[in-house]
Amino acid sequence: MPEHVDLNSPTVSCDCLAHAYGNAADHPNRVRRYPSGMRDAECTAVRPSLPVPAWFQGRGGRPEGYCHRQLSDAIRCLVAGGISWRAMPADFPVRARTYAFFRRRRGHGLIAEFHDRRRGTVREREGREAEPTGGGDHRRAVGAGRRDDADASRGYDGGKKVPGRKRHIVTDLLGLLLTIVVTAANIGDRGAAAGLLMRLRRLRRLRHDITLVWADGGCTGSLVGRCRDRLAPTLEIVKHTDGMAAFVVLPRRWVAERMFAWLLNSRRPARDCAALPATSETMIRWSMVTRMSRCPGLPRSA
Repeated sequence: MPEHVDLNSPTVSCDCLAHAYGNAADHPNRVRRYPSGMRDAECTAVRPSLPVPAWFQGRGGRPEGYCHRQLSDAIRCLVAGGISWRAMPADFPVRARTYAFFRRRRGHGLIAEFHDRRRGTVREREGREAEPTGGGDHRRAVGAGRRDDADASRGYDGGKKVPGRKRHIVTDLLGLLLTIVVTAANIGDRGAAAGLLMRLRRLRRLRHDITLVWADGGCTGSLVGRCRDRLAPTLEIVKHTDGMAAFVVLPRRWVAERMFAWLLNSRRPARDCAALPATSETMIRWSMVTRMSRCPGLPRSA
């Protein structure tokens, strides 16, 4: 990213690449109106974590014509407010361009890269290494916004009595998201956990391998031996004992459960209204990016 460039836009609202090299055809004089919008200090902190576009590195493509800050604010408004794409406020860039920006980052993994960079920054701010070596596994079923019997990505969780989808996550010891898999609600915990841990192993952005994962009693059985022999991380089960008659905060598991509580600060992830599981995963990452960018510090795990 250049430190100084000659701007070719008649009116400049920020120093992003679109205003520096593109047409900046969106609303140049737009002011921040919504609580979800990035503040100037937040934008300054977030900018180094943004992926560098291919054209800037000489790998093809053309300069953007829309401000990335305004596009990001539009998506953050959608995630935080729980609105639909057609209900996007008119002062943001046009809906087609905003959705294309969202879809391109979802398909090329750019939002996951952006999220992981912000997580590393937060971990370093908390006095830890940027890449974790341990994590916690948890899952939760959420209701779907619409019901379609022909949609294989939705199901019915007989244990929780919830129709919809199930979110399987692995977090670090601070409760920050490492990876997520969204499946139908009727998928068993063991079957989904195997794919979740395989995705965790394939995270090439982590310099260190995850060597230890804490999970609940739903991941017992042959999965423990499979993790030890094939998937590299050691799976340690944290479950209730027979002497626990009331609610007890279990070690390590509460950190992953707290992340689901953080997601309730955004209305869009409170229910699963997306047509594709990949869109649901992307919405959750956008919600976590907003939290990591806004909060000056996170509670330390015990």
